[in-house]
Amino acid sequence: MSHACMCSSPNEEELYPLVDQVIEKYRGNPKELITVLHRIQKLFDYLPRQALEKVSDGLGMSLNEIHGVASFYSFFSMVPKGRHSIKVCLGTACYVKGGQKIVEHLEKKLAVHVGGTTQDRRFSLDEVRCIGACGLAPAVLVNDDVYAKVEPDKVEEILSKYE
Repeated sequence: MSHACMCSSPNEEELYPLVDQVIEKYRGNPKELITVLHRIQKLFDYLPRQALEKVSDGLGMSLNEIHGVASFYSFFSMVPKGRHSIKVCLGTACYVKGGQKIVEHLEKKLAVHVGGTTQDRRFSLDEVRCIGACGLAPAVLVNDDVYAKVEPDKVEEILSKYE
């Protein structure tokens, strides 16, 4: 079972000088956009608008062009992610065995919609089409931990393992 580091994370404002360093290295070179976006996402765990505006100025590209690239690739996120990623499988077997009920229960319990992150950035909630665990349906992934045959009344117990 994995647990999050309890170290304090830097305030986002403290990270912007590092963003400036990344941009300075690639200033005026729009061919390095994906490299720059990867490095910024590594700093924040997502791509904040303020950072994208700095990228726009630094690489000489419009914010629309940058947004187009960032939104095209699924590995980029423009919304903050939680410390723990919850992925509910909605492949055929999981859907038939109640995966959608798990999603609805989690949305209500966490007060967040699919694709969102809780206010305290503890959890991000996503649906996935298949995790290849059809015999365990309905299955839920929390970080890299697989939970099998999940029922809505087991959700709270599962989430309590992650701070």
